[in-house]
Amino acid sequence: MKKRWKKIVGTLLTVALVGSLTACGAKKNDNGVTKGENSAASDVVTIGISDTIGSLNPLLMDGTEVVKYATSFEFLPLVELNKNMEFEGQIASEITTKDNKTFTIKIDTNAVWSDKEPITSKDVLFSFLCWASPEIGSTGMSIYNIEGTGDDGFVEAGSDSISGVVAVDDKTVQITTKTEMALSTFQNIYGRYILIIPEHILGDVPKDQMLTNEWFNAPTVVSGPYIVKEFDLNHYVTYEANENYFKGAPKIKNLSIKVVTPSQLLTGLQSGEIDLVQQTMGNILQEDFESVKKLDNITVYDGTPVTTQSIFFNTEKVTNVKVRQAFLYGMDRNIILQEFLKGKGEIVDGFLASAGPFFDPSIVPVAYDKEKAVQLLEEAKEEGWDPSTEYNFYVNSGDTTFTQVASYLAAQFAEIGLKIKVNTVDLSTLMTVAGSGDFDLLAVQYSYIPVDIFTDANWLLSAGGWTRYQNDEVTKALMDTQVTTDTDKIRESYRIVDSVVQTEVPMINAYVISGLGAKSNRLQNATPDVYGTFLNVQDWEIK
Repeated sequence: MKKRWKKIVGTLLTVALVGSLTACGAKKNDNGVTKGENSAASDVVTIGISDTIGSLNPLLMDGTEVVKYATSFEFLPLVELNKNMEFEGQIASEITTKDNKTFTIKIDTNAVWSDKEPITSKDVLFSFLCWASPEIGSTGMSIYNIEGTGDDGFVEAGSDSISGVVAVDDKTVQITTKTEMALSTFQNIYGRYILIIPEHILGDVPKDQMLTNEWFNAPTVVSGPYIVKEFDLNHYVTYEANENYFKGAPKIKNLSIKVVTPSQLLTGLQSGEIDLVQQTMGNILQEDFESVKKLDNITVYDGTPVTTQSIFFNTEKVTNVKVRQAFLYGMDRNIILQEFLKGKGEIVDGFLASAGPFFDPSIVPVAYDKEKAVQLLEEAKEEGWDPSTEYNFYVNSGDTTFTQVASYLAAQFAEIGLKIKVNTVDLSTLMTVAGSGDFDLLAVQYSYIPVDIFTDANWLLSAGGWTRYQNDEVTKALMDTQVTTDTDKIRESYRIVDSVVQTEVPMINAYVISGLGAKSNRLQNATPDVYGTFLNVQDWEIK
């Protein structure tokens, strides 16, 4: 989940999440009367999710999948990944580069806003400028790597342009980066996570008012297939179709996102109150898998195993590498996989799951070794480690499977002499804690994009990332992935990264999840998968 405060992908921090104008409270658009959060109607399709939505303001995009998809129903990105993990045009028809430093974005000639105004280069330039404006302060999305920004990702206050982002013509934008960047990385960072907003509507709004602009509560002009009608981000968002959507007016006129606990996903699917669960937004409990599969009114889909349960150390607090190694050796991940996930997943070390093109099977996961863990702690004690130390371990309350795992781990760690205090908080709070660094260990479901591991790894393994960990060998290996298209060379570079992670342990990959997606049989043309689920949402139909 994804921002760096220089990052962007799977899961990121959200410094401005709490208190943002779109973070809480029910609002209603003037476009018409809406149905309440609990109403079920045959003409409404409801997506069930198991995490609250931090914000619907595109400039507060925190990189979590829930926020990304909920917001991009209104404001499209330039490109998106499809189910085959290929980049597919949204506002852009294509993004190309010849030198991995200068990137050309071609805007779809058919792309228009809902008021029928063309989407042009001005909109793209304006959107990037907003991210780079210190008055807005939305640090993230690796804007710092674009020419014309400082190391903090900002331009000078009051700037009306970024020198590295220029319009070639009304439908072509050229972006120049400070360092070489693989095309896949560029598309993943800038293409998928910067949602384009309308310059002709917002261009005159003072930058320091953008995050609190009431317009974002009830936008009148959107680029995506739907427009928000009403919301309470702790419970629901309802949308109505954008009849002027340039990819075709949605056949489903009323769409809803409903926030429930993971245990309620089964009952919601069973009752028909929920029509679709997508693997990265709704966490169907492992113990409910078989029950969901037996429902006569539901079709299930196994998701590509790319989402990991990652445990991050704040290495500025857990400084002794032997203590971090003891956590790894003292964790019986195979038992966790078999008992808690019923074998639906895999164990790997580092960032690469087997579904990705750069996976290296020569990286054998560290096996559980209680005696080794105890020995490491004895050595750490000789180096000054205090065995009475209690470590604060933060986990997501919305992930009920891992909350159970965390309790199991606490008992397992206690057996080797490690004391942890499990703090169960909601996702928004977890992201705030992650951004502040006020944790010893932090567990997050993190989807490392198989075609672009660089974006997450480069941020996470940095002084500004969640781990506060830096290693010159890792940094060089990561940068080497950006200057070649040779798959074998990229795989070798990532092998170096994962090997160092395995020995230095700034993070632990507890397991990789094969999530379950589900859809009501009354919903046609929809296929929940880790990527690409909503690319054709305008073609969904009710049987």
